[in-house]
Amino acid sequence: MSTIVTSSALPAGADDEEITGRSLRQIVWSRLRRDKTAMVCLVILILLYLVAIFAPVITSLLGVDPYSFDGDSISDSGGGPVGPWGGISSEHPLGVEWGTGRDILAQLLYGLRISLLIATTATILTTFIGTTLGIISGYAGGKTDAIIGRTMDLILAFPFLLIILALSGVLTQRLTQLGVPDGNPSRILYLIIVLSFFGWPYLARIVRGQVLSVREREFVEAAVAMGAGRPRILFKEILPNLWAPILVYATLTLPTYVGTEAALSFLGIGVLPPDTSFGGMLGNSVSYFSVVPSYLFIPGTVLVILVVTFNLVGDAVRDALDPRAGRV
Repeated sequence: MSTIVTSSALPAGADDEEITGRSLRQIVWSRLRRDKTAMVCLVILILLYLVAIFAPVITSLLGVDPYSFDGDSISDSGGGPVGPWGGISSEHPLGVEWGTGRDILAQLLYGLRISLLIATTATILTTFIGTTLGIISGYAGGKTDAIIGRTMDLILAFPFLLIILALSGVLTQRLTQLGVPDGNPSRILYLIIVLSFFGWPYLARIVRGQVLSVREREFVEAAVAMGAGRPRILFKEILPNLWAPILVYATLTLPTYVGTEAALSFLGIGVLPPDTSFGGMLGNSVSYFSVVPSYLFIPGTVLVILVVTFNLVGDAVRDALDPRAGRV
C-alpha cells in the first residue's frame, strides 16, 4: 500500500524554499569567516599587499624617498643619525639609515614591494609547474612517470644554497645577455627562477600521490569510457579534486619564499643598492646594531609579522579544507 503525500501535508512554506548545494569555495569561505584569527590575518595581508603596490604613492604623500640622501639627519662625525632612536622624527617616522640619512620607512615600503613580488611570483610558478607535472606524472605512469620522477630526485639532490650562491653571477649575466635589463631586474628574475626551479618538485610529489588515488575513481573511468581526451581528464576531471592540497601548499610556500629571499639578500645575492629588500636592510643593520638597534628591529619585526601571518592563514585554509574537520 503506497502513501501519497500532497502539498497540503508539507509544512507551510516548504514548497517555496529551495534546497541549494554549496560549492567547495562557499564551504571553505564559510569556515574561514568563523575563524577570527584567520580573518584578522587575511586583513593584515591585504593591507600589506596594498601598501606594497602603492608604495610610491604613500612615500610621496609622506614626503619621504628611499633614494635621497639627507645630510642634515646624520652627524658630521661618524655619520650616525642625529637624535635618539636612530633619528626618529616627524620628517623620518622610523629613523634614517646610518651614513646616508636615507629614510627607513621609505626603504621598508619599497623593500616590502620587492620581497612580495619575488615571493608571490615564485609561488605562482612553483604551483603551476608542480601541479602540471605532478598530474601528468601520476596519471600517465610508465616512462613518463619515471622520467619526471627521476628529474624530481635529481633536483632535490642538489645543495640548494650552494648552487644558488655559486651560479648567481653566471646566470644573472646570462639573463642580461638574453635581453633582461642589467642590475636589479636580472637579479630579481634570477631569484624567481631559482626559487621556482628548486621548489616545484615538492608540490609535484604531493600532487602525484593524490592523482594515483583519484585516477581510479568512478568519474574518471566514466570520462575515459565516454572517449574524453587526456587534457580534459587531467584538467577537468582530476584537477578540481586536488585544489585542497594545492592551496594549502601554496599558502605555506609563500611565507617560506619570503624568508628565503630575505636570507639570500642577506648573503649578498639580492637586489643591489640603492634598491633594497628585507634581507638587504637586515644585512646593513648588523654593523650598527650596537648603536642603532632600531634599524635591525624595524624590518625584522615586519618580516616576522608577514611570515607569521601567512603561516596562520595557511593553517586556517588547511583546516577549512579538511573534510574530517567536522564543521559545516
